[in-house]
Amino acid sequence: MKRLVLIVLALFAAMPLAAQDQLPPAPYAYRQLDDPALEAKAQGLMETLRCLKCQSQSIADSDAPMAGDMRHQVRTRIAAGEQPEAIRAWLIERYGDYVSYAPQNKPIMWPLFAAPLVILLLAALLLRGRFRKGSKSEASE
Repeated sequence: MKRLVLIVLALFAAMPLAAQDQLPPAPYAYRQLDDPALEAKAQGLMETLRCLKCQSQSIADSDAPMAGDMRHQVRTRIAAGEQPEAIRAWLIERYGDYVSYAPQNKPIMWPLFAAPLVILLLAALLLRGRFRKGSKSEASE
């Protein structure tokens, strides 16, 4: 009896996950805007945004439901008159920096760029000291 109750509870817990993929796609997920100029702006932006589910495709190329929702948001906002950079900023605020193929330069990122330079400098100092010791011992022999 306990097993039956656990199975039923597990099925009820899994139902929302299964229902999420059963939702119909957003209206502009697979339909282009009527105005070619606006669609070109939307397409240009969608090619610079990363699908968070696929991670290696832009939302323009991905068939994931989440990418479809993001395409819908981009096209809807472009049609409403928003600028692509404002839409990108909104998506970055909502999903994080990873959503953009062109990450923003922030002060917290300086260690990422400085670390290789520091490592090269330390390697050069260590090698310099090692070669000096080698040349001194050769000269004394």
